[in-house]
Amino acid sequence: MSSRGHGRAWFVWGVGVFAYLIAITARTSFGVAGLEATARFEATASALSAFTVLQLLVYAGLQIPVGVLVDRFGPRLMIASGAVLMCLGQVQLAAATSVPAGIVGRVLVGAGDAMTFIAVLRLLPAWFPASRVPILTQLTGQLGQLGQLISVIPFALVLHAFGWSPAFLGVAGLSLLAFVLAAALLRNQPAGEPDARMAQGLRETATAVSKAWKQPGTRLGMWSHFTTQFSGTVFILTWGYPFLASAQGVDPAVVTLLMSLFVVVGIICGPLLGGWVGRHPLRRSTMVLLIAAAIAVVWLATLLYPGRSPLWLLLVLVLVLALGGPASMIGFDFARTYNPSHRMGTATGIVNIGGFCASLLTMYIVGLVLDLLNNSGFSGGDLYSLDSFRIAFSVQFIVLAVGACGVVSCRRAVRKQMALEGVRLPPLRAVLSDNRRRRRQYRAELRGSRGRDGSSGSDEGKSTD
Repeated sequence: MSSRGHGRAWFVWGVGVFAYLIAITARTSFGVAGLEATARFEATASALSAFTVLQLLVYAGLQIPVGVLVDRFGPRLMIASGAVLMCLGQVQLAAATSVPAGIVGRVLVGAGDAMTFIAVLRLLPAWFPASRVPILTQLTGQLGQLGQLISVIPFALVLHAFGWSPAFLGVAGLSLLAFVLAAALLRNQPAGEPDARMAQGLRETATAVSKAWKQPGTRLGMWSHFTTQFSGTVFILTWGYPFLASAQGVDPAVVTLLMSLFVVVGIICGPLLGGWVGRHPLRRSTMVLLIAAAIAVVWLATLLYPGRSPLWLLLVLVLVLALGGPASMIGFDFARTYNPSHRMGTATGIVNIGGFCASLLTMYIVGLVLDLLNNSGFSGGDLYSLDSFRIAFSVQFIVLAVGACGVVSCRRAVRKQMALEGVRLPPLRAVLSDNRRRRRQYRAELRGSRGRDGSSGSDEGKSTD
């Protein structure tokens, strides 16, 4: 009997989500320690951004190789191996006292992090029916973001109370726990199911990567991830805390609350967006473009506001940026629906490159601009001045525009392919009108059902009398 969707499947998924949650904790912990890192390593803004940029560079660079390895060896080995690398990276960072030593630790963390998410997503189609995969993809991504809460609350408390080394050793211990659970409890597929792993040589691997890339749905997923994910990642990993605490003058306790809210909003909106994607699979790219436009508008309002922004506007900024995480998960749904199962890891790796390439590029340029403005005297000796951040953060509009153009271009190619396959895309106005008609019909049927129930009850009362 298959275990798809049954208790064993949920257990396996839970272990995978825990491993991903710890990976997010390892990824985001350095962003919370940004001010402490500046003092510990005597680092400039560019050097500080290099920690996260190199980490994400390793993460992005490994996505296709990791995707191929997941298809070859299965998720269990990759998740366990990733946990070991993250544990070693956090131990190295705990002991580091120089920029090069600290960067080595972050590179190890980036390599381990790169192995985790793709592998966890690879578990879903093996253990669950296809109808549940869009929502579970969203839940995986958003529950994993609880790792940010571990970073901004318990990790930050340990960091401030006990110091740098104990805080990062604590995260290393969590990575070790993730390794033990993954090695002992994870399985690649239910017992009795065919093994989806592919034994590929170098030529077959190159062919799989080429086929995944040539599929316009894969590229649409990559550009969707590129466009929606990077702004929130840049904010939460590196520059959000200095921007809020130093440039905007927000109390550190309120900054922590806003960072926590970022995670909570993503968790709440993820399943809702996953359900919407399941109901409207032909309108996924439209949702991507709408959320990208919302991110651009709220950043424009924040950066153009005279003086420091009011708390309500910063709250709106955090809420909108938080939508980017769930929106980026739509990219993985494109990879799933346009590629066969034996190539899914490779396609997912290509998609995952998008947002992290955009993130590391933006992250580095923001740090570089802040340093240039500080060295030129523009900031008046304040590295994290509000005017400097206004200029530095404006880089995001260029990245958003490039991403939106990529989405539109690839969407056109996907729709052309769909037309050749005989799939007709109804106009958006017709879809919205049909949805309204269905809602009216449902409400009418509901009222009619209630009326019949009431009438029946009345008749029964009369006959009883």
